[in-house]
Amino acid sequence: MKLLTYEINNAQKLGILINDTVVDIETLGFKSNETFPKTMLDLIDAGFEEVAKIQHILDSSSENVIASSSLPLSEVIVLAPIPKPRKNIIGIGLNYTEHVAESARTLDTSNELPQKPVIFSKPPTTVTATNTEILHNPKLTQQLDWEVELAVVISKKGKYVPKEDAMDYVFGYTVINDVSARDCRRAGQWIVSKGQDTFAPMGPVLVTKDEIENPHNLNLSLTVNGVEKQNSNTKFMLFNINELIEDLSTVFTLEAGDIIATGTPAGVGAGRNPQEWMWNGDVVEATVEGIGTIRNTVKEI
Repeated sequence: MKLLTYEINNAQKLGILINDTVVDIETLGFKSNETFPKTMLDLIDAGFEEVAKIQHILDSSSENVIASSSLPLSEVIVLAPIPKPRKNIIGIGLNYTEHVAESARTLDTSNELPQKPVIFSKPPTTVTATNTEILHNPKLTQQLDWEVELAVVISKKGKYVPKEDAMDYVFGYTVINDVSARDCRRAGQWIVSKGQDTFAPMGPVLVTKDEIENPHNLNLSLTVNGVEKQNSNTKFMLFNINELIEDLSTVFTLEAGDIIATGTPAGVGAGRNPQEWMWNGDVVEATVEGIGTIRNTVKEI
């Protein structure tokens, strides 16, 4: 199921994306004498039984019921799947071999492959949707960079999760552009670099895990002004999703709705010769196979 959070008539709604049509979950429930969750976080909390129930209603509804519960995608404003996460996004740094190498060449990171996942975080205020602006404050940074990433959304509370059971704790997947201000790292700390407002474009949808046969074999790519900058595959992660969940849940408790940005491959601006950065008016598009593309424009403030 491709789930999305959207806005229409100043109201935030939860829907299912089918081709270019949005089925409103609340309306579908009303017409079927059911009460369904109204937000993505509420649906995640309700669990896969609720998702299955919604799917059953969708499959068994008449064409008239579905049509009267639907509207064209072009008529809604697509928001981030989780517009305001309850907690910071969990970021994973240096999780692709070639990105480790390019970072070591141009940034103050080690050229040794990490022996444990490198963990940072991005505040909820970094989240923005597709077709919105990435805000660039030139007084803070002159090195605004891009990073396409597969993001994992957690389904339930987990502590000390063995990697063999990790997929039981995954609700689904989305796309994140882990926007980074390379000249804002402070004594090795990354949150100023990673945590500025709008530095986590996310979406366009949240795809439930049953729709993705193998999250460790997904193409991911990114373009700036139509020019390809990144193109790789999640099979090249140093630490796969199972290993990340095991490690993270050892450090702290994972909870329903938590978001893990699993790292970016090579091709970032900082790793290029000469280095490249995003500037006012640049259009950046980040794509992950099976999920979709988020498109954002840089705006100087």
